[in-house]
Amino acid sequence: MRHRKKGAKLSRDTAHRKAMLRNLATDLLKHERVTTTLAKAKAVRRVAERLVTLGKRDTLHARRHAARMIREEDVLSKVFNELAPRYAERPGGYTRIMRLDTRRGDRAQMAIIELVEAGSSSD
Repeated sequence: MRHRKKGAKLSRDTAHRKAMLRNLATDLLKHERVTTTLAKAKAVRRVAERLVTLGKRDTLHARRHAARMIREEDVLSKVFNELAPRYAERPGGYTRIMRLDTRRGDRAQMAIIELVEAGSSSD
């Protein structure tokens, strides 16, 4: 049974999965758009949304929690100084996943995950 088991394993052990999601979330917050597989995009969405929510709190405690996931200082400051004010009035849903065609090598479903713009209300 799969009761109370959140998140996909993505065919990796725990340390590899955490490191991959940490790196993917950091790249997403740095570049605001990343192309990856659909399964990884769905997994990193949870991490990235939580990091933006921590940025909206703007406390030392929230900054230290975010620093556990974001290892680059410039990306950490971007979350708290640029992204948090951009999404201050938005109650969630900071990311968008758009499906792409399959990858040629292994037919994996590809997707683009990006941060939505704060001003557009048609998201």
